[in-house]
Amino acid sequence: MRSIRAGPTFMLTTKEKCINLRNKGLTLGEIIKKTQLPKTTIYYHIKNIPLSAKKKKQIQEDVIKRITEFSKRRKGKCIPGRIVPKPRGWTPELIFLVAHFIFDGEVRYGGCIYQNRSMALIDSVKRFMQNVFGLEPYYKFYKETGVHRISYHYVELATYFKRKVEELKKYIKTANLAEKRIFLQAFYDDEGCAYIWKRKRLIRGYQHNLRILKLIQKLLKDFKIESKIDKKYKEIIISRKENLIKFRDKINFSKGIYINPDRKKSIWKKKLEKREILNKAIRSYRE
Repeated sequence: MRSIRAGPTFMLTTKEKCINLRNKGLTLGEIIKKTQLPKTTIYYHIKNIPLSAKKKKQIQEDVIKRITEFSKRRKGKCIPGRIVPKPRGWTPELIFLVAHFIFDGEVRYGGCIYQNRSMALIDSVKRFMQNVFGLEPYYKFYKETGVHRISYHYVELATYFKRKVEELKKYIKTANLAEKRIFLQAFYDDEGCAYIWKRKRLIRGYQHNLRILKLIQKLLKDFKIESKIDKKYKEIIISRKENLIKFRDKINFSKGIYINPDRKKSIWKKKLEKREILNKAIRSYRE
């Protein structure tokens, strides 16, 4: 029986292997995985062989798909290592924070923002955010307007606050008076002022959301304070001496909250505390 001898075996060189795989449309990473060769070696041999337009489009589509899937998985969550505490029950500090983010703040998809001219309010929000969530803000000062801005860029925090904003609007209606006072004071610190002009003595609070104004009116009634809503000017008004006194004694503006003396329509033209103007309004009834 005649034996059959095998023909010569042709071994591809490293360069030929790399070029052959590149011509088949493999990327640098795919060639590394297939050949187990060093990256620099492969790149040296294929650097002048571009990928086809079809392959580039496929790579781009794969990248977009991975990013989309990753975004869906982490929606409402922080990146690994950045865990934000999420208290379940209501505390005075949490009511304070959520209320201020409702009034002079903003809750976006990527985080929470609070801005105000009052450094006292900015410091309070910073302190409570640190106490409750252990977070430090990004800070910015707008010199042209005098506004201070602090922001917390955590997706998970924003998702939590969006839920708590809606929960607080319901919860505060049946909360105790101490909690209702925190909510009302946050509203008037952010959106309110005491007003004296000729025979008018008022406490005014501005808010574009009519449902919020009606909620404020309901909470004021719990303190036996009468008010009326002006839908045209988007404000709630407290008038008459007895109501102003009740407001001062039961709610009041926070200490250290000043009016903006640089406003064009400011009648004071100097830095005054809101609570000081309220006292002036009440005293003026005897003058």
